[in-house]
Order: sequence, then structure tokens, then C-alpha cells
Amino acid sequence: MAAFPSLSHGSHLSEAQEDKREENLTPGQRITEYNDLISTLPHLLRKYHNFWIPEYQLPSIVIIQQHFKARHSDVFLVSHPKSGTTWLKALVFATINRTRYQFDNHPLLSRSPQDGVPCIEYDFAKDEASKIEAMPSPRILQSHYPYSPLSDSIKASDCRIIHVCRDAKDVLVSRWFFPNRMKRSNDMEPIQSGRAFEMFCEGICPYGPIWDHVLEYWEESLRRPEKVLFMKYEEMLEEPIGNAKRLAEFMGCPFSLKEEKAGVVEEIVRLCSFEKLKNLEVNKANASIAPNIKLDHPTNSFRQRYLVAPSSYLLEQASCHQGN
Repeated sequence: MAAFPSLSHGSHLSEAQEDKREENLTPGQRITEYNDLISTLPHLLRKYHNFWIPEYQLPSIVIIQQHFKARHSDVFLVSHPKSGTTWLKALVFATINRTRYQFDNHPLLSRSPQDGVPCIEYDFAKDEASKIEAMPSPRILQSHYPYSPLSDSIKASDCRIIHVCRDAKDVLVSRWFFPNRMKRSNDMEPIQSGRAFEMFCEGICPYGPIWDHVLEYWEESLRRPEKVLFMKYEEMLEEPIGNAKRLAEFMGCPFSLKEEKAGVVEEIVRLCSFEKLKNLEVNKANASIAPNIKLDHPTNSFRQRYLVAPSSYLLEQASCHQGN
């Protein structure tokens, strides 16, 4: 279980001294430190199955575990937040529906990938489970949940799970910018870079710790490769054509030789490219992030690709913070 980071920013206690200090805390002092820590988070988190889950999602995760019925044809796209999920949604949606839509009049040109691939925890939290139940097969569904709290129905069925992970440094950068925008819009103090770095390393972030989140899916992909496909965001950027083929093969709808010769794979990659989708008006508009959560200005779902370089800036800021 991840320990809470020290709230004494000006102290230079060793780890042993800090452990001794925490041991001597009274229950009341521990509660005070806990509340101080929680107040800095983008929204209230609770520990569940050894992961930090947004409090507003706790009822929905229990409902999903008890009542959600997976279909054998379902495809689940899972990731830690800010790991390339929106891009993966677009690629999978375009691949599965490639014979259904023309590329010059494709739904992704006028609708966000979020519309075609709903996030199950958000819809259940908004009491819109019926919308997911009414979807025709094959359903493409998305979740940020770690593997362990997924429903037994998902784990036991023949549905497929595609997990994408991203370099943790870049996830941290994107996570730092994103919740601070939420905080400014909801009259809360932004999190300082050093504080964000400290909390992230301790695993205290929505669906964290990221290390355990990724590890669970990695281990399951080794145990059941026909069930779980483990992908890396950076490799997808480097080899989009090869990874698009890999996705299609895993989902049971491989590209035919005729399709490959006709350039269908390239058309899908081009349609789902950042350069294409980030400039569409539908992806520039504000999206529904979560119940009662606002952003301080419109967000572009495809902006995170360009947050790779600033990771050195945030780490530099965190180092300065740790040295003060």
C-alpha cells in the first residue's frame, strides 16, 4: 500500500525519521494529514482493491462488478489516464467499422472518438448503463480501471482487452496539466509541480499507482495473450501501420491481402492521425470529462502527443522543489 508523502515541505527528515514521526502521530493528527492530502487531489479519491479510485465512481464500480454482462464479441480498451486512449479509440473504431463507412464521410470526421467508444465507469456513474446495454455488437468499450477490480463477467468471457501504456514521465506531465485546469475551473488551488511529482511517485492519483496498473495487464497478457493485448504508445507512434495490423489481427478482423494492396490500412492510419483529428472542430470543443467537472478553457483530445517534450521541464521543477 502506498504511503502518503510528507506534508512538511520545508523539512529534511530522513526516511527513518519520517517513519518514526508518522508512528508517533495520534489518530487525530493522522486524519488531519489525510484530509490535507485529499484536499490537494483533483477530486476525492478512495483506496479500493489497492488502487486510488475517484469517489464518485465507487458506486458504479460495484454495480459493474455485480451486474455488467460482457458479451463474447466485446472489445475493451483500457489504460491509465493520459496514455493515448483517445487515439486508440479512433484506430479501433475505424478498423472494426472499415467496411461500414466511407473514409471521405466517416463518423470520426464529425464526431469525437469519445462518442463512438463510451467509458463504462462514466456512463454507469451518470446512470446511463442502458445506453451501453442498447449498443449493437460488437461493442467497443473503454475503461481506466485496473485489471483486478474488473467484473468477473469481463474476465471470464471471450471478450478481448487491449491495453495501451505510455512512458510514466509523459503521463505525469499530462496528468499535471489536466487536473490543474480542472482545479482552476472549480475554484481550487492548482497542484505545484513538485507536489504532483511526489504524489505520482507514491501512486496517489486516479487509478494509481500507475506501476501496478500497467503490471496487472502486462502479466495477464503473458498469461492469456489471446485475451489481453499489451501495446506501447511510443511503439504505436513509431510504427502505426504495423500496429494497426496487429490490432486488427487481435480483434479477429485481420486486413485481407486485397485491403492491404488497396491501401486501406494507410487510409485508417491517416484518418486517425493526430494531424487529421486534432484540427477537427468536434475535437476542439469541450468534452464531458466527469460529473460536475469543468475545464478552464476548451480542450483538444489529441493535444497530449505534444506533451512529451515538457517532461524534462516538470522533472526539473520537481527536483528544485525537492531541494528546497
